[in-house]
Amino acid sequence: MSLFESVIGNDITVTTYMICIGAALLCGVITAISATVKAHPTKSFLISLILLPAIVSTVITMVNGNIGTGVAVMGAFSLVRFRSVPGKAKDIVSIFLTMTAGLACAGGYVAIALFFTVIVCAVMIGVSFIPFGDERAMDLEITIPETLNFADVFEDIFKEYTKKHRHIRTKTSNMGSLYKLYYKVELKDRSKMQEFIDKLRCRNGNLEISLSDSPEGAEEL
Repeated sequence: MSLFESVIGNDITVTTYMICIGAALLCGVITAISATVKAHPTKSFLISLILLPAIVSTVITMVNGNIGTGVAVMGAFSLVRFRSVPGKAKDIVSIFLTMTAGLACAGGYVAIALFFTVIVCAVMIGVSFIPFGDERAMDLEITIPETLNFADVFEDIFKEYTKKHRHIRTKTSNMGSLYKLYYKVELKDRSKMQEFIDKLRCRNGNLEISLSDSPEGAEEL
């Protein structure tokens, strides 16, 4: 079968419909598997990725050039309100990928849908293993007394233990008697993490210090 040949002829039969739905579900499964690589998506999100191509494919098949049906479907979807928290860019790409696969399957181009899904998912998996700078960054929170000038008090320690650092924000605490400093840092050697924290403790009067990997939820569109 040619890659650009549709399995749907003049009329949609049960066989061609099942082929399209099966291909759409397979595209959804492939996308859901790729979404779990180096990530922890929720179960409901994975189920949505699996079922969305089949749903889109069926909706477009129902329309199939019928203007009246198209208007009815548009009206039905306009009644739905989508509410969601800010999502990661990778999640949005996965949703668009499943919708594109569903549209291709609705036209009967199951080979294009499968090839397109496999290629895009392979690229997503490959890119996810590339260690970008933001993934190596850590969140550093330092509490200091109000009497300590924090402008460059830790600069020599940062130069010794970090490749780069960035001051994010500052806020007061404990009725203004303490300051909380927030940094993004990238350590030169993570095995010296305890030594790095000890140097900071000696400088901030042994007050609270927190160093942790950036949470995944911080990555938003």
